[in-house]
Amino acid sequence: MKDLYGRSITYLRMSVTELCNLRCRYCMPEEGVEKKEHENMLTEEEMVCAVQAAASLGVSKLRITGGEPLVKKNIVSICGRCAQIPGIREVCITTNGLLLPQLAKPLREAGVSRVNMSLDTLDAGKFAYISRVGTLDRALAGLEAALDAGFEKIKLNAVLIGGFNDDEIPALAELTRRYPIDLRFIELMPMYDSGDFGPEAYIPGTAVLEKLPELEKAEQDGGVARLYRLPGAQGNIGLISPVSAHFCAECNRLRLTADGKLKPCLHSSDEYTVKGLDYEGMRAQFEAAILGKPRWHGELSATSRSQAGRNMNQIGG
Repeated sequence: MKDLYGRSITYLRMSVTELCNLRCRYCMPEEGVEKKEHENMLTEEEMVCAVQAAASLGVSKLRITGGEPLVKKNIVSICGRCAQIPGIREVCITTNGLLLPQLAKPLREAGVSRVNMSLDTLDAGKFAYISRVGTLDRALAGLEAALDAGFEKIKLNAVLIGGFNDDEIPALAELTRRYPIDLRFIELMPMYDSGDFGPEAYIPGTAVLEKLPELEKAEQDGGVARLYRLPGAQGNIGLISPVSAHFCAECNRLRLTADGKLKPCLHSSDEYTVKGLDYEGMRAQFEAAILGKPRWHGELSATSRSQAGRNMNQIGG
């Protein structure tokens, strides 16, 4: 189905939980989130029904997110059932990787084809700081587990933060030489004002090109990342620039929160409720959300905050 601006909406990002086993400073408060009542969150049946409704309108790619999706006890079942829905050609998952040693193989067997894993730093001290409660060793063990499980594609996502990890751009990029993975640098978005990051943290993706002058342009894959490659590397390096060079004209996605709100745009407060609806009701809400998708998300900067109305963990990473 196309929106009012001619964009074909083929991609759904579905959050299965707001909870997480980390407390990353750009995503959620140190104390975590208040756990909502079970009856206010989407059930597994409602999630499957929502994906069926989305697929009937042309959605073919599903990404499972959180919070941290792997803390969801029935995550393998959710992924497996969604992978079997007619029209869904690809089921992916975004994770911090800490639970992949236990779950990578079951997820692959359930039909998950691709994994995106967050990794903002290769410095153990910095990792402990940014995540508040995590360890780099556990994250790297998750990466190894994903590689062993044989996913079709593994991507590492590094949020680019001036004054924090911009000095690690070469080291992070080197991972694409060491492993058959892609690495994507994502500009920090002004989603959650924790006071941890000032204006200097919001640096453009072009900082990567300055640090890595040897990068060569790679074949583009139709996604939102601009792709490059280090000479001799096994994977690509992608630059995702929602702040300095927005890609709204090519946006093909909707987001579904764990409490059943459809968001046509990450940075808009507009939401369409699907919780408690049957298939036809959900399908009607998907149609409304697609037709309600804005042309662009508006100005984003250190002083122009997102209008999302939620922290990132409450929307889906």
